[in-house]
Amino acid sequence: MAAGKKQYRRAERTFAFKVLYSLSFSPATGEDSLREAFLNFPGRPEGLLPEDNYAWRLVLGVWEDRTRLDADLASHLHNWRVERVGKVESAILRIALFELKRNAPDVPPKVVINEAVELCKLYGDDKSGIFVNGVLDNAAKLTRGEENPQDPVREIHATAKPAYEP
Repeated sequence: MAAGKKQYRRAERTFAFKVLYSLSFSPATGEDSLREAFLNFPGRPEGLLPEDNYAWRLVLGVWEDRTRLDADLASHLHNWRVERVGKVESAILRIALFELKRNAPDVPPKVVINEAVELCKLYGDDKSGIFVNGVLDNAAKLTRGEENPQDPVREIHATAKPAYEP
């Protein structure tokens, strides 16, 4: 992937994260209200419209597939419930799982994981990146069909805790 495309995708992924994170406080009731939230979100880059861009594909795809993504996420959380994962980490994990499994065959798993960790550095707490990295590493191994992937999440839970809702 060219450097320009990488920066472009990072900016669109960041914008998609912000929109999806905001929806955890004020959920969209349908695709029309989702589109309205996208178009009216503060700081939307000029010219970033829902037609044919990566940010919209992420927002729409994650929103439409959120139940399945949460079920997938739950399968990678041992001794934790999805509801206990912080809103920041949940939004980041949903985006990354969507990219890993359903959306972006042109984005290698290592890039998806790295981009998720970078979002954690910007918007999560000190240990969010460790937690997200462990969950996504396990998910990526299972997606690639590796037999008996190590369970880094179980070890991470013993030493680091993500931001949780009270």
